[in-house]
Amino acid sequence: MRQVSISCDIDVRFFRPPPEFDGHFSTFYRLNIHVPDGGRVVDYLLPEWSNVRFFAGDCPDAGLSNGSSLSKAALVATGPSSMPTRFVLGTTRTWGVGLFPLGCAKLLNAPANTIANQLVDGARHPAFETFWSLGPMLFDGDGDDEKECARLLDHMRPFIVRKIADQDKILAVHSALVDPLIGSVAEFAEQAQLGQRTLERLCRRYFGFPPRDLLRRQRFVRSLSRFMIEPDINWTDAMDGFYHDQAHFVRDFRAFMGMTPSEYAAMDHPVLGAFMRERARIWGAAAQTLDVPTAADSSAPE
Repeated sequence: MRQVSISCDIDVRFFRPPPEFDGHFSTFYRLNIHVPDGGRVVDYLLPEWSNVRFFAGDCPDAGLSNGSSLSKAALVATGPSSMPTRFVLGTTRTWGVGLFPLGCAKLLNAPANTIANQLVDGARHPAFETFWSLGPMLFDGDGDDEKECARLLDHMRPFIVRKIADQDKILAVHSALVDPLIGSVAEFAEQAQLGQRTLERLCRRYFGFPPRDLLRRQRFVRSLSRFMIEPDINWTDAMDGFYHDQAHFVRDFRAFMGMTPSEYAAMDHPVLGAFMRERARIWGAAAQTLDVPTAADSSAPE
């Protein structure tokens, strides 16, 4: 059995999706991890939108707190989540694709609420059939970022050009959700210009959770992301303005992460910490759920 290590070298590169992909994906990224001496690192992903991750090298052992787990899959797929994903990983090359709700609606064969908080082998699960043929052809051994990214884009382009019935409503809901000034379901519905019953239906089908839970996740991820990318900040300063007090924040932290803030802070985060800081520096947002469903800033490098 290989040792679990906290030391690793990380090289990450973010790729801006073309304009026709706006609203469907957060970002595409290539992540190379090198763990010396055959070791493996342990870390936790934050609650997020649906993702597909392709691995060439050591494939992860991963699990959710609800018991959903996966081991050694080369294509790891997740539905939208409200809990952390614990993973153990060694030296590998990875491509990650973050799917916005509109991207899920067009590329996945299942409503978002039916795959929420699930961790599956994307090469076998029927919801992710769109990606089955991509996995074997993505990596060709050259390690050429541009060629591999082009394969990702070419594969997904035919799926995202079609328009679906609820497309404009999905984008309106998503834009309202990421507004940091929205704190209640009533405000959420008003900003999206929808009735609350319609908002409830759309959120469950395309976003995976009811509106109230989505708003809670947003304020929590805003808080935790700030703590992760500002090393000298404390939890009180990192807390989102919609938290009534520290006890309120701690309750949400336990609900989403299954641990207290102090327990989380005491852990090493060899992958996520470096990844989020670089994502914030390059992309402007440390976490996928904080991305707006529009084009990235044109100044963001490829």
